[in-house]
Amino acid sequence: MILPNVVKSDNVAKVLDRALDRGEGLLRLTPTWVPRSFLHPGRRIKLFPGDLYAYGADRGGIDERWFSSTTEAANDGRVWHEGLSFASFEGQHFLLKDAVAEQGARLIGRTMFKKYGKWPVYSKFFDNMGPIPHHMHQSFADAKKVGQEGKPESYYFPPQYNNVDNNFCYTFMGLEPGTTKDQLRKCLENWNKGDNGILDLSKAYRLKRGTGWLIPPGVLHAPGSLCTYEPQWGSDVFGMYQNIVEGRYVPWALLVKDMPADKHQDLDFIIGQLDWEKNVDPNFKDNNYLEPIVDKKMSGPGYTDKWIVYGLVDGEQLFSAKELTIEPGCKCTLKDPGASGWVTVQGKGKMGKLALQTPAMIRFGQETEDEVFISHEAATGGVEIENTGSEPLVGLRYFGPDVHKKLPNIGDYKK
Repeated sequence: MILPNVVKSDNVAKVLDRALDRGEGLLRLTPTWVPRSFLHPGRRIKLFPGDLYAYGADRGGIDERWFSSTTEAANDGRVWHEGLSFASFEGQHFLLKDAVAEQGARLIGRTMFKKYGKWPVYSKFFDNMGPIPHHMHQSFADAKKVGQEGKPESYYFPPQYNNVDNNFCYTFMGLEPGTTKDQLRKCLENWNKGDNGILDLSKAYRLKRGTGWLIPPGVLHAPGSLCTYEPQWGSDVFGMYQNIVEGRYVPWALLVKDMPADKHQDLDFIIGQLDWEKNVDPNFKDNNYLEPIVDKKMSGPGYTDKWIVYGLVDGEQLFSAKELTIEPGCKCTLKDPGASGWVTVQGKGKMGKLALQTPAMIRFGQETEDEVFISHEAATGGVEIENTGSEPLVGLRYFGPDVHKKLPNIGDYKK
């Protein structure tokens, strides 16, 4: 993707100040498309069908759109900005990553910027025709061994982007209670002997629109074919433990890509990167499944704010997300304790001075009016959002670490 008038990092200050002042703390972001060479696009993220292979057929189809991202996609042959979000203002474009480096306190809050020096999270639409390999994302300790960061993540299945199930509306998660490391070791030993059988050791859960999951690092999962909104930590590490999916071979290199080079054939080390207790948890669903919870304090006449991603990862609040619905003709003032990345998934309206419009179809390289970065300054001051259309205006927004004084816990939706 070639954007016109890209402002270099050392020249961002002036245009950023104007953009923030004019937008009253809001930044308009452009679509960020990411291909995956080993996956099959699900065709529901509004990208024009003829542009699915816009990076080249050799790079694979585009099956992801990243939101408010300062995280680079870990793809072979990537373009220099792959995975990074651009802000757009008066015909100029600059990286959100550079903006945060320049005005971190204003954009993400002084506390977060001091601790991390960056926006440490991102979210995406992940859209595939079928299932993907049973894989895990490394813990922070294991990722550090290769100079990376760990990656806990979460799922929410927005109904607006799931008009069809596609080929496999189930996700394998974890391992069956009682599974042994020797059984998993045999799967890895059989990598080149046909299907290694790892799914025989796991359990699939049927995916339900309007619900989600919280997946800690080190936990195996093979996402199914619903289009998924995925708030997560700002990393792209993973290890694929399944060797054949729908007849497609997964190379060993994708199992060990984020492991030390001298450990690429060390099966004990590879198995040791899994959080074994979490994988064989007999109460896996109870400890990881999410259903929306209405935030009554943030809701009012004509608008409803719901928690869609919540809970802690190993005792830490790393990310969270909410879904705001505003009925036709209504408005509200959104006041959050921290910055967020917003995407409009239904309807049209206004956020402050910026128009909101859910696109029906997007050409590769085209700018849209559905994505906004709500700075810490704007969030804490309050942003007016109005529905100017004839259907509900619905937006998803995700937050960084330690933004909220209190989050719902896993399982609170049952109360």
